[in-house]
Amino acid sequence: MKLSKYPIKTSKDDPKDADMKSYRLMLRAGFLEQIASGVFVYLPLMRRVLRKVEQIVREEMDRAGAIELSMPILQPKELWEQTGRWQDYMDSGTMFHMKDRKKAEMGLAPTHEEVITFVASRRVKSHRDLPVNFYQIGTKFRDELRPRGGLVRTREFIMKDAYSFDADQKGLDASYEKMRVAYMAAFTRCGLKFTMVEADSGAIGGSASHEFMVESEAGEDTLLLCDCGYAANLEKATSRIETPAQDDSKNLKHLEHTPNCRSVEELSKLFNMPAAKMVKTILYEARYKDGKEEVIAVLMRGDLEINEVKLAKSLGKPVAALTIGRPEIVVEKTKAEVGFAGPIGLEDVRLIADTSVEPLHNFLCGGNKTDYHWLDVNIGRDFPIPPFVDLRNAKEGDQCSRCDGKLRTIRGIEIGHLFKLGDKYSRRPTGGDPTGLSAVYLDEKGKEQNILMGCYGIGITRIPVCALEQESDDKGMIWPSSISPYHLVIVVADNGDQEQNFLAEKIYNELSAKGVEVVLDDREERMGFKLNDADLIGYPYQLIVGRRSKNSGIVELKNRKTGEKEEIPAAEAVEKISAIIQEALKVMTEVKNNKSRF
Repeated sequence: MKLSKYPIKTSKDDPKDADMKSYRLMLRAGFLEQIASGVFVYLPLMRRVLRKVEQIVREEMDRAGAIELSMPILQPKELWEQTGRWQDYMDSGTMFHMKDRKKAEMGLAPTHEEVITFVASRRVKSHRDLPVNFYQIGTKFRDELRPRGGLVRTREFIMKDAYSFDADQKGLDASYEKMRVAYMAAFTRCGLKFTMVEADSGAIGGSASHEFMVESEAGEDTLLLCDCGYAANLEKATSRIETPAQDDSKNLKHLEHTPNCRSVEELSKLFNMPAAKMVKTILYEARYKDGKEEVIAVLMRGDLEINEVKLAKSLGKPVAALTIGRPEIVVEKTKAEVGFAGPIGLEDVRLIADTSVEPLHNFLCGGNKTDYHWLDVNIGRDFPIPPFVDLRNAKEGDQCSRCDGKLRTIRGIEIGHLFKLGDKYSRRPTGGDPTGLSAVYLDEKGKEQNILMGCYGIGITRIPVCALEQESDDKGMIWPSSISPYHLVIVVADNGDQEQNFLAEKIYNELSAKGVEVVLDDREERMGFKLNDADLIGYPYQLIVGRRSKNSGIVELKNRKTGEKEEIPAAEAVEKISAIIQEALKVMTEVKNNKSRF
């Protein structure tokens, strides 16, 4: 490809409002064009990168035995109503939806569980039809409230989603493992350093879930890791914490005047008491999918924070909405202003406590009276014993739940997600549970059984983002060779010199004939401009044809990542460069052919 014929427009200046390094570079290097918030044109260079990512993922899916198909983006409301998710997505505002000319409601797919389960219900009838795994690579839509990070959180994006169907749990576990191995191979081939972490299943649902994360300071997710190998998303992470020394005296509770002291920090200063000896009471309003509502009082040690994902899962039935109690609800239930809620004397409120509260004695809590707090409170004596559940956020420095090590935190960008769905979508509806798409099969005895499903997603458009977040520098992009738009750029120092042009063209043609993806920068621009563009765009290798090529028959090869330069006789350039690039790609080939280390 010759740049004189290619519509590349680069910029020296960082674009305004670009909130991540990768996003700034993609805009400056002419990879993206934004047409609306969270909506982008993938320009030619970006399209080449994405095509390579898609091909790597496709090869690993095929190798794992998955079968490619293509599903519609436009989906009918009725299909989603059968799983009970239409209203959930309407309430969250996540799904773009519309009505056709016949007033039928439709949605633009944010995910495809309903459609693929519908397909399976028509195609799988017997245990002989199982196992089977379908996948697609295509566009999805989500009406993100705040698109950010360029391609990290957009309203239109490319995703690979796969769905496995198995007869039993053993089969589902095997399918899940195949996808885990395939994901590790795909991400390694894309040149990424990543971590697999335990995760919450979220809106997709299911019994088990893992995410693949790439470390980035700009990441949206907080991850907790231990040297023993434990890794989890903040929503899922567990830990062990120290309990402060307890006062075992038999003091009776007493009410203390605490004017305008609403926060843990203010109370700690007033009583010279550590936050770990206090219990805060936070009221939540829960609305369940069956339409019922209730107010919940959560007891949490004063120095810890509530994990609302864990809280929602602890309530025992599907939650449609969970929000901090409105001030008027707090006043109604506690008879006090916000900041003075406590567990003593609460009525018509469901009480639930974090496990950190259970060992506490003679602690401080809200008095359910404005400007008052109770001291020397004890569970069981002063209020009924609540259920104790892990409801807290694990944090850096906590003891690992699996060893004696300490947890550390990093930020990460999610690039892949695995779910064990079970029969959440496939089950036949019953009177007790009207949701499901009846994807069932007949076992060896002719008895009907629910198919067990797995769901596996990869954010195709996030992979280039993560590659750039990991490796780029102040000069521009640094692409892994496996997904770079081109392997090599040939830069002609003086376009007015016929001998330089002839040599550059000769090397370009011979490398192209050998299958090397090469760009010839033959634009009528200054040498410095072209070299700056080469650094910005991030071709893994740069070949400079200049005066020494003409006078001494020498060309210069630069490694973009290391900055190392090597002088090569022009007559040997084609063979030398071909060998170097093949060696750079070799590790990716080895991963493709040998995945035993995963």
